Amino acid sequence: MGEKVKLFVTWSSPFSLRVIWALRLKGIEYDIVHEDLSNKSSVLVHNDQVICESLVILEYVDETWKHNTLLPEDPYERATARFWARFGDDKVLASIVYGVFVKQGKEQEEGIVASLENLKHLEEELKGKKFFGGKKIGLVDLALGWLAYYLGIFEEIMGLKLVDQQKFPSLAAWIHEFADHPVIRDAWPPRDKLVAKFIAMRETHLSKDGHN
Repeated sequence: MGEKVKLFVTWSSPFSLRVIWALRLKGIEYDIVHEDLSNKSSVLVHNDQVICESLVILEYVDETWKHNTLLPEDPYERATARFWARFGDDKVLASIVYGVFVKQGKEQEEGIVASLENLKHLEEELKGKKFFGGKKIGLVDLALGWLAYYLGIFEEIMGLKLVDQQKFPSLAAWIHEFADHPVIRDAWPPRDKLVAKFIAMRETHLSKDGHN
């Protein structure tokens, strides 16, 4: 078709991964440009049109290339999927990273309570399903996909477990299924590099808090 698709990403960003997964699931050829986008979102350039923000890009990709759909056809189900994708960023990601990972002491304890409550909502939504999208990976799975890899790294660095098999059987099963999907697992960044990056990030945040 002669289409040009270019993706500007940060190697360690879970937001960039969402778009990479979506393009790979749809079999779209793309060029990738690695940049330091620490303070910016992922950027997709399609035929000279620029689209920003990973969740917006996912919908653009789904509407542009209709095969292997990421969102359901039913309007209510589409709205529900958008809700959970946003919930993943605004609640789950925010509570785990900013409420637990870069905190300590009483603040971290409060963050753990909030994080577990958010994870309970995901557990309920997943019950009886292989993926959030049902039998196949959909928009919500891509939005929450970071949990299947990055959460384990956070847990290792902090020395605590947020998602265990007993408390969250459906979520634990989903993490395994999602992380092991061929399209997904081949795109994960090097684990050792991520561990080093996030240890440094945590220490920076904790030292700043210590001076306040």
